[in-house]
Amino acid sequence: MEAGMNDSPLVIDVTGINKHFGDKHVVKDLALQVRQGEIFGFLGPNGSGKTTSIRMLCGLLTPDSGQGTCLGLDVLRESAAIKRQVGYMTQKFSLWDDLTIGENLDFVARMFGMERRREAVDRALEELGLAGRRSQLAGTLSGGWKQRLALASCLLHRPRLLLLDEPTAGVDPKARRDFWEEIHRLSAAGITVLVSTHYMDEAERCHRLAYIAYGTLLASGTAEQVVAAQGLHTREISGASLHGLGEALRGLPGVDLVASFGNVLHVSGRDEARLQASLEAFLQGKPLEMAVVPASLEDAFIHLMQGSPDPFQG
Repeated sequence: MEAGMNDSPLVIDVTGINKHFGDKHVVKDLALQVRQGEIFGFLGPNGSGKTTSIRMLCGLLTPDSGQGTCLGLDVLRESAAIKRQVGYMTQKFSLWDDLTIGENLDFVARMFGMERRREAVDRALEELGLAGRRSQLAGTLSGGWKQRLALASCLLHRPRLLLLDEPTAGVDPKARRDFWEEIHRLSAAGITVLVSTHYMDEAERCHRLAYIAYGTLLASGTAEQVVAAQGLHTREISGASLHGLGEALRGLPGVDLVASFGNVLHVSGRDEARLQASLEAFLQGKPLEMAVVPASLEDAFIHLMQGSPDPFQG
């Protein structure tokens, strides 16, 4: 985490948060703390309760039970007041294609009942680098520019907390990088950001992370802390004959995880001596090389997913 952030006040401080939809217990006893200006990432399988968790933290959904505060307000009793201080950017572009960028922002400002709308729209256009495209129809924008317009609309009412639900799905790598530079600028200005993502490079850009699987918080902390908590030892296997090797490796004693990374395989396990002995015996006489590498964040999350079967299946 960035220097000084540990001294920042808590923006979110909740315990025992639960949510049911029908007979499905989608969030189970969630406890979490997030500090002002922090970029806090949520990861986990689809349908794991990530979005539901974030929505409850931000006042967009009221928990069934639990206690705690967001922005100094009670998450159970004052969700409407919390919501007014939150900017929410959904995964799907939800503005109007047949309005210009400027008209879209003006419409959103009207919905917020903002005074001095023109001034707020001008400021948002300038801050997000959209001023030169003010008269362009939103429907003609690329994915990256649509994303920037969506972010501008979220920031119009000067929220203290920003909720981003898989914000960069479907945009190119440069647009993703530019977007994250913008998020770090907002963080430095004191805005707290909650973001759900499937991209490991984005997860590593967050100050801290939470991994949620089927309603349960399984891991949280910095990327380094989350990786370390899995206790994985990893070997990288490379060579010319990797095809089909993964299945054979998965059956070896001491191997908990096999994952492909381009032209190499990552083989991981918690028992390092057993893992090393198994792989040395297996690779004997084969035209393959083995090297010790640090476990990656992706290794850690694949390992967490393997240990989290979907309780709603079967």
